[in-house]
Amino acid sequence: MSRAGVGADNTRWVRALGEASDGEFAVSVTDEVDGWQHTSLRVAHLDAGGSLTHDTGDEELVVVPLSGSVTLDIEGGESISLDGRGSVFEGPSDTAYVPRRRTITVRDSGTGARVALCGARATTDREPRRIAADEAGAELRGAGRASREVRAFGLPPTLHADAILVCEVLTPAGNWSSWPPHKHDEDRPGEESELEEIYYFEARSTDPRGADPVGYQRVYGTDDRPIDVLAEVRTGDVVLVPHGWHGPAMAAPNADLYYLNVMAGPGTERAWLICDDPAHAWVREGWTGEPVDPRLPFSDDKGGNDG
Repeated sequence: MSRAGVGADNTRWVRALGEASDGEFAVSVTDEVDGWQHTSLRVAHLDAGGSLTHDTGDEELVVVPLSGSVTLDIEGGESISLDGRGSVFEGPSDTAYVPRRRTITVRDSGTGARVALCGARATTDREPRRIAADEAGAELRGAGRASREVRAFGLPPTLHADAILVCEVLTPAGNWSSWPPHKHDEDRPGEESELEEIYYFEARSTDPRGADPVGYQRVYGTDDRPIDVLAEVRTGDVVLVPHGWHGPAMAAPNADLYYLNVMAGPGTERAWLICDDPAHAWVREGWTGEPVDPRLPFSDDKGGNDG
């Protein structure tokens, strides 16, 4: 691929903050996006004491407080309190699973909150569930400059659901994650799942002068299924991955990077099975002799300037 082609599909698959808003939602990605079928993401900002109401329809949801704490009032009289955090870099949060065909009201529990509603089409009726912050501890993956932290509250075995898969990934300043590049766009039982994926980003400056915190995301395809994305991302930006190799997600040397992943697909098995790009898979062999980045986990947050 020539350099002139890099990022050619950004217009289709990248949404900067403000480009995908809808009513109460500062970010809204649904099947109204051409070529998008299985997942959704809605992010709302709640003022102190504020609330919003949402009908899940045919989707199951994982509700993730990004900052602040919230209470979910679910039709039928059930309420779930979610203890949150100051920011995504200050450790994990309680989350909640909400099944399809429910109406929920999300209420701020303090001085304001930012909350993500992660969705996927569902076919069965389940019960709402609170997932405590400590149910899925921080998992440290990779090593050296490929070290990152994964919070897998919305993945098996922590969460049982129809289709939705949700996790958070945190990458210290200067590190690469989603590395080696991998894909999950073919149904190959036991080897690879067919899943589309949403990346929602936040970034935090580690520069005491408060430099603009950014990161970068790469997605590329094959000759048979081309896709070409290279995006600079900031807090509130979204990159959609319908197919293809994705990675690295790069944290700038002066900014920590966070992303929330939402995945689902047409398969009957709810599993996240990936295939590494053979050109880069060998890098895993080098990790055995490298330590994990000592800045991890972010649960032991050492501070920074939220972007």
